This record gives sequence, structure tokens and C-alpha cells, in this order.
Amino acid sequence: MNPTTPDGRYFVVKEQLWRCSNPYLSEDVRQQLVDELMAARRAVRNAKAGADDAALKTARAGVNKAKVALGERGEVWWTDGAEDFNRRKVKNTPYAQWYERLEAQ
Repeated sequence: MNPTTPDGRYFVVKEQLWRCSNPYLSEDVRQQLVDELMAARRAVRNAKAGADDAALKTARAGVNKAKVALGERGEVWWTDGAEDFNRRKVKNTPYAQWYERLEAQ
């Protein structure tokens, strides 16, 4: 399992922060969006296999739409005005000390 920052905003993969889904979404809404995301990812795979550039563009737009709706991209889902560190190396963020302690355990 990938570690999640103490505030629940990010998870870490290969020392890089990735924004978590909005925890305030209802389970039904979250599941619908995850289903849409997975369908769009399958469409990306199929478009790549078929070398269909137009379908690939459409499928990638579907992935982005689902990720924005989930809160993983686009505007942040928290309201305290904190900066977004999505896709940044954890060592270059305020989470660096937390991650160093986690890795030392």
C-alpha cells in the first residue's frame, strides 16, 4: 500500500505525490466516477491497440474528465487555501520531513 500524507491529500508513489480523490464525495458518486474512469482507461488501451488517434484523443479526454470529477486533477478539493503539490517530488514539499521519518521506520 502506498503511504498517504497525514492530511489525506496525497499518496506517495516512487517518492512523488499524487492527489487523492475527494473524500467528501458520496460512495455512490465516487464509485460511478471510478467506473467512468476505468471505462475511459480501457478506451485508451483499445484506441492505442487500434492506432486510432481520434479515439485516443476522446478516450484521454474521458480519463481527464473523470479524474477532475474525482478531485485528482483540476481545482483542489480542500478549502483552506493550501498550495497543491500534486505530481511533485515529496522531498521538495512541506511533506519532506514526514516522508523522511516514514522511510526511516
